[in-house]
Amino acid sequence: MQKTESVNWSNIDKRTRGMIMLGLALGMLLAILDGTIVSTSLPSIVSDLGGNDLYSWVFTGFMLCETIMIPIAGKLSDLYGRKRLFLIGIAIFMVGSALSGMCNNMTELILFRAIQGLGGGILIPVATAAVADLYSPAERGKVQGMLGSLFAVAMCLGPFLGGYITDNISWHWVFFINIPLGIMAVIMTMKKFPKQEPVDGIKVDYTGIALLSAFLLVFLLFFTWAGVDFPWISTESFIMVAVSLIFLSIFIWNEYKAKDPILKPALFKNKMFVECSIVMLIFGMAMMGIMAYLPIFMQVVVGISATNSGAIILPLVIGVMITSMLSGFTVKITGYRPWLIAGPIVSAIGMFMMSTLNMDSSSMTATAYLFLTGIGLGCVMSIVMIAAQNSAKKNEMGMTTSSVNLFRSIGSTVAVGIFTTLINGKIASELLVLPPEVYKEIPHSTGVLDYIMYFPQYAHDIINAYGNSVTFAFMIGGFIMLTVLAVAIFMKGKPPEEIEITETEGGDTSGESETQTSV
Repeated sequence: MQKTESVNWSNIDKRTRGMIMLGLALGMLLAILDGTIVSTSLPSIVSDLGGNDLYSWVFTGFMLCETIMIPIAGKLSDLYGRKRLFLIGIAIFMVGSALSGMCNNMTELILFRAIQGLGGGILIPVATAAVADLYSPAERGKVQGMLGSLFAVAMCLGPFLGGYITDNISWHWVFFINIPLGIMAVIMTMKKFPKQEPVDGIKVDYTGIALLSAFLLVFLLFFTWAGVDFPWISTESFIMVAVSLIFLSIFIWNEYKAKDPILKPALFKNKMFVECSIVMLIFGMAMMGIMAYLPIFMQVVVGISATNSGAIILPLVIGVMITSMLSGFTVKITGYRPWLIAGPIVSAIGMFMMSTLNMDSSSMTATAYLFLTGIGLGCVMSIVMIAAQNSAKKNEMGMTTSSVNLFRSIGSTVAVGIFTTLINGKIASELLVLPPEVYKEIPHSTGVLDYIMYFPQYAHDIINAYGNSVTFAFMIGGFIMLTVLAVAIFMKGKPPEEIEITETEGGDTSGESETQTSV
């Protein structure tokens, strides 16, 4: 046996299921929140700790570790049970949070943020996979719609909370606040969540875990460093791409040989899974392209406070919440495709409008554009996870869910590198308005903002160059989002009204039989 002992989830009453889901959702909220909460507090953190050259690694360290951990945690939760993995994840996350709040320099902060990322990488797939444990396929649309809304709320509320806490308390509490909230999540799930005991004979694919981790690390570091620390076309790029391909090739070979692989190659024979993974990859790129630079853009270019720059993202949250919940509640009627076609078009229009923002734009204008973008993004968020889970085998739910989340996380991490390169390239041309002697003295990258103090007479030109470069990236994000249409037009089906699964003795569902009455 290669899985946990079966739990009869149908015997759990509705109130208990709701309490379990609330605790899991709180844990997921914390993990997602901390991906963006530091964006508006980093100027204060850098002012206290120094290390401005390490600025981006506060994001990158967290995202790298989270991305690497997601597929591993999904598979381990299939083997050892969701509850066990959730409690381990929340413990790691709270330790990382406490250490981050007490750090004394930027190097320590990056290390402790990485620990947070490991915990967060466990919490996200466990929470989303648990939806399939706790709810029938007919009910998953509503619950995933609410989780999708929560995802957007956490991701977009992060900058606002970070700015508010930094302005009114201290940046240290950006991390300390996770401790009491994490304890609440543990209390909600500790007693109510059924414990699944692993069956004797489990063989964990440690080789696969190591190879997948090595591949993701080198691959994501390439997109982090390329175009910034060395050119995209260079010896360093060639070496990193070659090494990542070697790790990937060995990993694939290992997965075909492993008795119980960490990521089954057979998953990629599932057309719906492949389509959902591609959509989630693109979604992650487009969403992070906005989240990584909008708060800084609003502070530096428009000139508003850290708190207000975070608050400006709230319309995006509202837009995502509306369509994420609406799509989840109506997908049984509409099917997947209408939402996955409308979403990219609407969000791309919003991003194109955002690309017109400048130093003279008002907050109200930015609010309207962000709301429209959120409406489009919300159409995609919940539908993808519903489609992926309803196409998965019951005993592979954690693996399937985490794999789709992995592609979203890869997209988010890759986006930071790609968008930084786009912005840096655009800044180089935008700065040509400066006198040649000044142009030679300043960096042709986002680091140019640090040189305003040395050339105050050119502050307007430098800020304008930075702003035009960021809005150029928003426009590219719109085109990236439109590529979802190439996949969405081929996606068919809708959630089944009912699935009856007959488990063999010992909880093995490899031989499951399904009865679907409305597909």
